Amino acid sequence: MFSGKTEELIRRLNRVEIANQSYLLFKPKSDTRFSHEKIVSHSGFSKNAIPIESSVEVIQHHSDEKIVAFDEVQFMDGQIVQVVQQLANKGVRVIVSGLEMDFKGRPFGPMPQLMAVAEYVTKVHAICKNCGNLAQFSHRNSTDQNLVVLGEKDKYEPLCRSCFNQINA
Repeated sequence: MFSGKTEELIRRLNRVEIANQSYLLFKPKSDTRFSHEKIVSHSGFSKNAIPIESSVEVIQHHSDEKIVAFDEVQFMDGQIVQVVQQLANKGVRVIVSGLEMDFKGRPFGPMPQLMAVAEYVTKVHAICKNCGNLAQFSHRNSTDQNLVVLGEKDKYEPLCRSCFNQINA
């Protein structure tokens, strides 16, 4: 979290618009933090998105768009991997944004499989709240042990490996 994933996705889609290419943007229906029908970055940039409950809905929406993008893909069901591969096999450029690890530092949802089948992977990092190094962990500031807890700075903080390990020792 706080690394600019959604902002990078929006930046890439802005370039798609400049090139007059058609695209679809999806988000999990469960992600209602900022908006029900938009993706919104922490800095306030936004794009309209189609909220979906199931990955198979993507195929129903797709017609001939050259680009299909997803935000917060870690919250999507396991079918997303097959959907993404089906689109890519048809020549669609697929752009995916999501957390690769959960709050315990474990691989999160479909992200490991998506990263494995991707042609390109770009990792963006936040800055560790404690020491200022690059942060790749999203530390939860509460005792809630549910895998999915929607929140922002009130519930999570970015930490580097060293600070994450010190807190979780």
